[in-house]
Amino acid sequence: GEDARNFLNGLITTDVEQLAPGQARFGALLTPQGKIIVDFLITEIPTGHGGGFLIDAPRALAKGLADKLGFYKLRAKVVVENLSDSLGVLAAWDGEPAATPDLAFADPRNAALGWRILIPEDLKQKLADLIGADLVDSSAYEAHRIATGVPRGGLDFMYGDAFPHETNMDHLHGVDFDKGCYVGQEVVSRMQHRGTARTRTVKIILDGPSPESGATILAGDKQVGTIGSTAGEKGLALVRIDRVADALDAGLPLTAGGLSLHLAEPDVVRIPPKQTVA
Repeated sequence: GEDARNFLNGLITTDVEQLAPGQARFGALLTPQGKIIVDFLITEIPTGHGGGFLIDAPRALAKGLADKLGFYKLRAKVVVENLSDSLGVLAAWDGEPAATPDLAFADPRNAALGWRILIPEDLKQKLADLIGADLVDSSAYEAHRIATGVPRGGLDFMYGDAFPHETNMDHLHGVDFDKGCYVGQEVVSRMQHRGTARTRTVKIILDGPSPESGATILAGDKQVGTIGSTAGEKGLALVRIDRVADALDAGLPLTAGGLSLHLAEPDVVRIPPKQTVA
């Protein structure tokens, strides 16, 4: 609809004004308290395909997102439709596609995640042949996502309970701090400017078997975080960075379910001191 761009821009964390066909942006719809209802990638549809925008979101949340957008639309000249039964997502990484289909875009969160292509599922083999890729099981992509350090809702954080900073959306180009108002903006902007984010998603290395997802991470006998998704020796965890930094300084080991682990990048829990200007 003719109001689609302005309608979305007033609701979500990313700047839809910057979108163009062939591109995508990472963003989320938040509660008024600034917590993530659903995160997604959004791309503009070429006019030859009817125009508008496509939102690449977790399938289980697609209907709820469509309903929520419908709730907000009021008198806006927009149509919201759930296309989950007709469109799926093909992810391609470790190289450039030999051809670029119309509904394809580079993943804006991290270049290592490659490309995403929105197509009907029954065309996946034909599309893989077109771009020169081998079809693999989705578990291969999950392992790649985890190694890249990009969290996934429902596994690495809970929808409705996490702020964008806690899931690293500010580091993954998911929040535009210079755009106009959107739902939850005041809380997110305050966390950004005051540097008050104390919980973050971090990459971990497992020193043995994988703890269960959701297992508590301990430093000595003090709780410092929660295990998220894992693949082999690599994983993600949601941790209190101040508590983990204290544990590292004290030489305390990190464990989950009695199993040893350590941070892949220990420096990420070091919070730089706030600078003041006299």
